[in-house]
Amino acid sequence: MSVLVYGLAVAGASTARALVRRGYDVVAVDDELTPDRVLVADELGIDLVERPDTDALSRLVASSALVVPSPGVPEHHPLIGLAREHDVELASEIELAYRWEQERPAGARPMVAVTGTDGKTTTTLMAAAMLRAAGLRTVDAGNTDTPLVDAIDLEIDAVVVECTSFRLAYTPTFRTEAAAWLNLAPDHLNWHASMDSYEAAKAQIWANQRPTDAAIGFVDDRVVMRRLDQARGRHRTFGVSNSDYRVERVGTPDAELVGPAGAITAVSAMRRALPHDLTNALAASAMVMEAGLADAAAVATALSEFVGPSHRLEHVGTWNDVAWFNDSKATTPHAAAAAVRSFDRLILIAGGYDKGVDLQPMAADVGRVEAVIALGDTAPSIVAAFQDVGHVVEVADMAEAVVVADRLARPGSTVLLSPGCASFDHYESFEQRGDHFRRLVLDDVANHDAHTPGATP
Repeated sequence: MSVLVYGLAVAGASTARALVRRGYDVVAVDDELTPDRVLVADELGIDLVERPDTDALSRLVASSALVVPSPGVPEHHPLIGLAREHDVELASEIELAYRWEQERPAGARPMVAVTGTDGKTTTTLMAAAMLRAAGLRTVDAGNTDTPLVDAIDLEIDAVVVECTSFRLAYTPTFRTEAAAWLNLAPDHLNWHASMDSYEAAKAQIWANQRPTDAAIGFVDDRVVMRRLDQARGRHRTFGVSNSDYRVERVGTPDAELVGPAGAITAVSAMRRALPHDLTNALAASAMVMEAGLADAAAVATALSEFVGPSHRLEHVGTWNDVAWFNDSKATTPHAAAAAVRSFDRLILIAGGYDKGVDLQPMAADVGRVEAVIALGDTAPSIVAAFQDVGHVVEVADMAEAVVVADRLARPGSTVLLSPGCASFDHYESFEQRGDHFRRLVLDDVANHDAHTPGATP
C-alpha cells in the first residue's frame, strides 16, 4: 500500500517512520527540504519530493492509497483538494495510530482525549498526572512531544491525547473512552477555511464515540453545549457551577471540586487554583473518572502536586512586591482574556504574529489592567483594543517591553506576558518567546533587585 506523507517535521517524520516500520510504501513531500528532513528520508530509504507543481502533486496523490497531511498543511493547500478530487482518503497521525492500536494483539488500551481552543495542554498534563497517581503507566500524546503514532509503541497502560483541530480534521474512525471539549473561540483562521470548518474539526472529538463513552463539555460555552446535545456518548458537563463536575461553595475556604459520585478534593489542597486551573481540573477529573481509570483519591493526589506546564501562567518570580508571570502559551485572545481575569492589577505585555483573528476579546476586563505594552506585528491592533486603558505603549521588542514594564510596575502589581497571538513574527515558537521573556526578567529585573528585602525567585 502506497502512502503519501506531506511534511516531514516532528509529526510527519514520526508518521513516516511508523508507516515504514509497518511495511507501507511511503513517499514524502515537503514545501522545504531542510537538512533534518532530508536526513529522515535518507534514514528511512524513502523518496522525498520538494514542493511539486500542481500536476506533479496530482500524479503523486493519484498513485497513493492514502494521504497523511502533517498538522502544518492547511485546508486550503492544493494537497487537500487533490486528494478529494482523486477520492484518496485523508488521515491524520492520530487516526493512523488509533487504527493500529485497535489491531494490537493484546487488545487496544484505553484512551482519553481533550480538545479546545485553549487549555488543552494543561488539561492533558493534569489527566496524565491523575492516571499516574492511579498507578497506570501513561503518556501525554498527540499535540505534544510524543506523537500518538510513537506513543502506541511504548509500554503503557493508557494514553491521554491532546487533539488539535489540525489532527481531528481527518479522523473518520478515531474515538476515545472519554473526551472533553474545553471551549471554542476564533483561532487558526489562517489554517481553516472558516469558523464553521474549525468548529466541525473540533466536533470530531465526539463524532465516533459509542453510547458507553463519555462526551464531556464545558457548560459555559454555547457552541460546545450545542455540539454536546448531538454527541453519541454519555453526556457529562463541567464548569464552576450548574454542571456534573463543579465547584461547591466556590470562593469560600471550604470550596471543593465535586462530581456525580461526590467530593473529589478541596480547592485549598490544590497546588494551583487560579480560575482556569479549576475548570481544567474539573475537565481532567471527568475524563479519567468517567473512563473508569482513576478514582477521587488518585485525582486529589495529582492535583495536590500539579504545578502546570512552563509558559502557562508560570510564576517567574516576585521582586519589590511585583510578581512576574510568563504566559507565552496564550496564543489566542481567548487564552489571554482568561489570564487577565486571574489578576486584579496588571501590566500586560501582549502582541505577536497576526493569525487574522479579532483581538478585541482580550480587552473584556480592562478594569484589571493598569497598563498595556504592545509589541510584534499586531501591536497596532493591541493598542486599538486597549484604547480605554490609561497607559498603552508600543515597543520594538521583548527586551524593551521588560524594561518598560519594570519602570511602570508598582508594589502590588503583576507583570503578565500573555500575548494573545502566535509567536512567529519574531520567534520560532511560543516556548522560545517565553524562554526569552523569562531570561530577560531574571537577568534584568531579578539581578538589580536581588538585594531588595522581600524579593523572591
